[in-house]
Amino acid sequence: MTANPDDLSASEIAQAVTARKMSALSVTEAALARIAKHDSILNSFTDVTAERARAKARAVDAALAAGKTVGPLAGVPFAVKNLFDVQGLSTRAGSKINRDLAPSRRDATLIERMEAAGAVLVGALNMGEYAYDFTGENVHDGPSRNPHDPTRMSGGSSGGSGSAVGGRLVPLALGSDTNGSIRVPSSFCGIFGLKPTYGRLSRARSFPFVASFDHLGPFARNVGDLALAYDAMQGPDADDAACSTRPVEPVAPLLSQEIGGLRIAIAGGYFQNNVFPEAVEAVARVAKGLGATRTIEIPEAARARAAAYVISTTEGASLHLDRLRKRPNDFDPAVRDRLLAGAMVPAPLVDRAQKFRRWYRAHVLELFETVDVIIAPATPCVAPKLGQATFVLDGVELPVRANIGIHTQPISFIGLPVVAVPVPLQPMPIGVQIIAAPWREDIALRAAYALERAGVVAAPQPRGL
Repeated sequence: MTANPDDLSASEIAQAVTARKMSALSVTEAALARIAKHDSILNSFTDVTAERARAKARAVDAALAAGKTVGPLAGVPFAVKNLFDVQGLSTRAGSKINRDLAPSRRDATLIERMEAAGAVLVGALNMGEYAYDFTGENVHDGPSRNPHDPTRMSGGSSGGSGSAVGGRLVPLALGSDTNGSIRVPSSFCGIFGLKPTYGRLSRARSFPFVASFDHLGPFARNVGDLALAYDAMQGPDADDAACSTRPVEPVAPLLSQEIGGLRIAIAGGYFQNNVFPEAVEAVARVAKGLGATRTIEIPEAARARAAAYVISTTEGASLHLDRLRKRPNDFDPAVRDRLLAGAMVPAPLVDRAQKFRRWYRAHVLELFETVDVIIAPATPCVAPKLGQATFVLDGVELPVRANIGIHTQPISFIGLPVVAVPVPLQPMPIGVQIIAAPWREDIALRAAYALERAGVVAAPQPRGL
C-alpha cells in the first residue's frame, strides 16, 4: 500500500495493518518522522518513546504474521498527556517539581488498554502545569502551539494533545478534562474530543488535579476514531475507586443509527451571553445541522461556574500543600498563586459550593427528562494569540486565562458526557459542545457523527504542516 500514513485515519491505519497492506513498523516510523519534522514548531511532545514504539510495532507485525488477532487499533500511533504514567518516564504533569520523581513502573490503565487493542504509544505530550490551565502555555517546556496558526494558543490544559492531533503528528491522543481541558484544546485546534461521564474511564495511574472533577478521554480527527479509542478504554477498574462498574457499552457500532428521534435543544441565557460572533455562528450551524430550534435554560450556570472554581482551587491546593511549602519557587507563578489562594478559602464556602453542586446536578438532570442533547459553545472565541492577557466579553475586559472555560466548567462540574465537535470557520476553527445525560456517550457521539456525515463539522487540514 502506497498511501501516506499521515493522511490516514486511525481506523484506516488499523484496517491496512490488519490486512497486512501496511506494516505497523512503517506506520510508526512515519509518525516518528513527522514528529521530528514538525514538533519543533508545535512543541506538542515532551518525550518521544521511539524505541518502545518500534518494539510494540514489531510485536504487532509479528502477531499478525502468526495469524493472531491484534485488535481494532492495530498499529495506530497515539500519544498521551504527560500526566499519564508511562513506564520508564517520570510523570511530569507539566511541572518542574515532578521531574524529580522516580520513573513510573507501570503504564496508566488507559495506556494498557489502548495497547491491548493494538495501538502504539509514541510519546508524552506537553500540558499546562498540574492541569491548572486553559491556554496550553507551559513556563517550563514552552507553549504547545496551534496547528492552524502557531502564533495562537492550543488551549489547555491538554494543549499538547490538541496540537499533536490537530497537527497530524498522531491520529489519536489522550488527555484529561477537569474544567474543560479536553474540550478547550479540541475547540482551538479544530478536532474532536470526548469528555466521558465522570467515572466512565479509569484514571488509575494518572496524576490528579481535582479528584471529584477529573475525567480522562480521547482526541481524534473524526468521530469514528474517537469512538474506537473510547470503546478500547471502557471497563471497570479496581485500581480507580471512582471508576464505574457498569459493563462495557461499545458505541462505534451505533454511530450510523438515525438521530431523527432525538430531542435536541440549544442552551440559552448564560451560554448565549458570553460569546464572540464566531461562537454564535458555530452553534447556529450545529443547531441547523441537527434540526434544533428549541432553546432551554440551564439553571444557575453562572453560579455553577463559580462553585466549580471554589472546589477546583481548594481541592487542588490540598493536593499540593507540601510542594507549596517546600518548593514554591519551582511552580509557574500563576499556578502557585491560584493554589495558595485556594488554600485560604474558608471551609463554609466550600461546603456551600458542594451543597449547590448537588442541587444543580439534580436540576440539570431534570432537563434530560425532556431533551436528549443540549448544544452549547465550547469556548467563547477562537484561539487567542499566545501571551494574550485579556479579551472583551459583553463589553467587559476580562483575563483570558480565567475565562476560556466559561462554558465548559458548568458541565464538567456535574460530570456529564460531552463530545466537542469542530466547526471549520475561517480563518480559525472553533468547537461546539454536544452534551448528553450521564452514561449516554452513545447519543452524543451519534449526534456528532450525523453532523460530520452532513459536512457541518470537520477537522480542517493544518496550514503549513
